[in-house]
Amino acid sequence: MTSQRRIELDVRNLLMSDFRASLVNDNIRELAVCLEGPKDSLYEGGVWKIHVEIPDQYPYKSPSIGFETKIFHPNIDEQSGSVCLDVINQTWSPMFTMIHIFETFIPQLLNYPNASDPLNGDASSLYLNNRKLYEEKVKSYVQKYANRSEVLHKFNVEMGLDDVEGGELRAGSRNTYSEMDPDDDMSSIDNNINEKENIPEQRINNKAFSPLKEVTSHTINIAADSDSDIDMDL
Repeated sequence: MTSQRRIELDVRNLLMSDFRASLVNDNIRELAVCLEGPKDSLYEGGVWKIHVEIPDQYPYKSPSIGFETKIFHPNIDEQSGSVCLDVINQTWSPMFTMIHIFETFIPQLLNYPNASDPLNGDASSLYLNNRKLYEEKVKSYVQKYANRSEVLHKFNVEMGLDDVEGGELRAGSRNTYSEMDPDDDMSSIDNNINEKENIPEQRINNKAFSPLKEVTSHTINIAADSDSDIDMDL
């Protein structure tokens, strides 16, 4: 499978997933995605618009990810929205997909900040020295900037999508990429990638997980810690 074909496949899968996503200016290499705050976290109830740019070398080079909605987090720059996350920036594998980013990698980062390697010094300092004030500020940012109905309405207007009634996020994308073969699936990933390749255990801020067990299956096992697996359906 060529790089272009893999881009088309992964974009199609993201657009057809439960995430509200859209191509930007009909460019298959540029997307906007709405992300819910993880349940039982400080970010629960908020929604963030995230900008995605896919390089020509994908999947061998990771996508560029940036928060367009303001967020208070030690590893996310408040002004630019840049994300400091090793699994995206340094230890990315061609076995990973964009679904991994939004279902696992970013939610894990929100749940487990790494204050020792910050992009937001103020957030890092509060996290380390005054956890109560840190939690209060995170929640205030969620209320002020990540209001569900406001973010979704703005997203829908900007992307030309049908507006969401009742603040529901998981309404699916109104954009599709029609040139894909509907019979394509993860079993057709580039033959240059060995199905039996041993992917090193990844860690998101000291939380270990095994991102991919079987490339030919639609179910990917993600370990939330070193001794437990969670089934994730693509």
